[in-house]
Amino acid sequence: MYGPAGNGGGGGGFFRGRRGAVVGALLAVVLLAGGGVWLAVGGDDGKKSGANGSTGADQDSASGGGKGGGKNDKSGAEDEDRAAAERASALRAEAAGINAKRKSGEAKALWLQEGGVDLPRNGSDVYGPWIVGDTVVKAMYRTVSGYSVGDGRQKWALKLPATMCAAPSQATADGRIVLGIMGGSGTEATCDALQMVDLNTGKAGWYKKYKRVGAWDGLSDPAMAINGDTVTVGRKTRTDAFRVSDGKVLFGELPGNCQPFGFASGPVAVAAASCQTAADDHKEQQVKRIDPTTGKVLWTYKVKKGWEVSQFYSVSPLVVSLRKPEEEKWAILLLNDNGTYRSQLIGDDPNYRTRCDTDLLTSGKALDGCLGVTADEHGVYMATEPESGLDPTNKVVAFDLTTGKVKWKADSPAGQTLMPMRVEGGRLLMHLGAAKGKGGGIASLPPTGGTPRMVLRHPASGADAERELYEPKVAYTGGRSFLVSSRISGVEDGDEEKAKSMGVYGN
Repeated sequence: MYGPAGNGGGGGGFFRGRRGAVVGALLAVVLLAGGGVWLAVGGDDGKKSGANGSTGADQDSASGGGKGGGKNDKSGAEDEDRAAAERASALRAEAAGINAKRKSGEAKALWLQEGGVDLPRNGSDVYGPWIVGDTVVKAMYRTVSGYSVGDGRQKWALKLPATMCAAPSQATADGRIVLGIMGGSGTEATCDALQMVDLNTGKAGWYKKYKRVGAWDGLSDPAMAINGDTVTVGRKTRTDAFRVSDGKVLFGELPGNCQPFGFASGPVAVAAASCQTAADDHKEQQVKRIDPTTGKVLWTYKVKKGWEVSQFYSVSPLVVSLRKPEEEKWAILLLNDNGTYRSQLIGDDPNYRTRCDTDLLTSGKALDGCLGVTADEHGVYMATEPESGLDPTNKVVAFDLTTGKVKWKADSPAGQTLMPMRVEGGRLLMHLGAAKGKGGGIASLPPTGGTPRMVLRHPASGADAERELYEPKVAYTGGRSFLVSSRISGVEDGDEEKAKSMGVYGN
């Protein structure tokens, strides 16, 4: 059965992309018989290839000082240090100027941060932010940096042996992460090395290379996730799992012809799997729950042939984005905790929007961590595509978990957009985007909908600075909002070092 048509876009497989252009054209809603999911049809430069020069198969380094280890960035020319100090002083003055003009009820601009890293001509995607205690961490190109959440002072910076190419959306509970970095050198470099980093101290831990075997493996993008003390690196034909604490190999290729190619980070290890058929086309995919320590498959849900697992919008409840690229269709599926079918989303407006790590230009594609969609025991919450215009407005739509039907819609403030983040303390938290003369912030809604209420309102006097952050990733914790540009680039050499990369707001 076909439904009404409309405009749709990319991002997360079918939403408007973070590059600002609308991807796809005509959308039509379709009900998939048997499956019960609803669908929409719609229309480096040389610096980047530099690596640590290591070659060969698996190599380990107990600390960062081995063949692939990083080292703390404590050096630098005096003129570079002086220029950085001057820019930091200018940013403090800019924040002070914003705060001097803020109105009653508005939060402070606690601090602003610049890119601070010399990047290749095409710029770099930004990974993170990861917040560990009183430190917020971002990573891009070949540098991982930790800043004080209170005043933005740089606490540490770690130089990596090569360019980052993948990262999980979450760190471990004790603040460790494993980053994907390039191995080899020059045009032969591939994303086949791992570097553990302690985000509390900025110290490099173990380093390891893993083998990529065969054409499908070599050409597919890695997808990383962390589940407990396990980090997984998925590719089209297999996933390799390592213990975060010491780098020990936990499992690799699993029995059978269906192999996981990506996990969602978090306490429950849910994976997307691809099945090699006689045609070697990997057109059959599955959703699996897997023990992250042993690799044992606990349950499997088979996706209708030709459909791909695009994104995990939520793990509890389990909400899965599917797409059928050959026909430009998409679907949103809900599964029970035991992997059985629960429902599908049925919307009267086919235009929805997310920002996901699959939109990154680099090779690493995390399958979770989208902004603009979340879920809890009361429903699934999604942002609609904004209306056209310089300062568009959108809606937040809630879907029932059992029926998949729309429960309610809430309008964003005029000229601004709302993007669901998570549900906390019985309320839906959303990022409100800044507009010309209007500060952004964090807003909330109860499970029953209504009119959004501001939790943290950013100062209108800082709207221009806030809008300089490109398609920001957003975190909210401890009464502070953290906005981090998802990509840094520049026109002239040095622009990327001075570009705004982070803004932090609070009372």
